[in-house]
Amino acid sequence: MFNDIGALELLTLVVLAVLVFGPEKLPKVIQDVTRTIRKIREFSDSAKEDIRSELGPQFKDFEFEDLNPKTFVRKQLMDGNDDLGLKEIRESFDLRKEMAEVTDVVNGRESDSSTGTVAAASGAATPDLLKKPAQPAKDERPPFDADAT
Repeated sequence: MFNDIGALELLTLVVLAVLVFGPEKLPKVIQDVTRTIRKIREFSDSAKEDIRSELGPQFKDFEFEDLNPKTFVRKQLMDGNDDLGLKEIRESFDLRKEMAEVTDVVNGRESDSSTGTVAAASGAATPDLLKKPAQPAKDERPPFDADAT
């Protein structure tokens, strides 16, 4: 719960507690706080057990943490439940390989992948994306596209 509190923050909290409650009342306040936390935990555990008993025996190993959306998605998609073939899809998508293929096409090199690129598969020459288009003559008008205006 308090994994990110450092030594300096803890020392600051202790000094602040001593200043607010005083050294005489501080032990009693700590006991009251721990007793309250313990009662809340007991209430929570008993409520969970009541809900489990009401749901029936088929939900005996039900965990309330599974209702958290992050936990639910992780459990349903990332665990061994691979009814949808998600593991195969995840393994087949290799971003580095895709980026290497795009870089090869842009640089005009042949791709050595087994799938090949779209241009290589269709047999068309790869366009040189770094080459500037030819400039029209001074009195030549640029092409008119009626749909674009």
